[in-house]
Amino acid sequence: MARYSEITEEGSTNVYADLGYGDAAEMQPKSQRAGEIARAIKARRLTQDGAAALLGIDQSKVSRITRGQFRGVSEAKLLELVAKLGHEVTIVVGPVRRRAGKNELQFA
Repeated sequence: MARYSEITEEGSTNVYADLGYGDAAEMQPKSQRAGEIARAIKARRLTQDGAAALLGIDQSKVSRITRGQFRGVSEAKLLELVAKLGHEVTIVVGPVRRRAGKNELQFA
């Protein structure tokens, strides 16, 4: 019987950077917002058509966003959609304690 050793590699906190995407810094926060949009739609038991009507966008765009296909959708637009789904959006700007700043959104 062949034996295989387990190979693991610790990744960063950004899966897009780990996968080599050039725009990884943009993708990570947009992914979080798209995930929250999908969760909020599901929690409210909205159909994609119902969500599209509430959000003021096409059903096809709702489908793409909830499947993680958010390229071409600005971060500002994603934040607007999160707010339309009943979440308070607060942006805090403060001093950086590390070398690079971070973009973080917390969902309650």
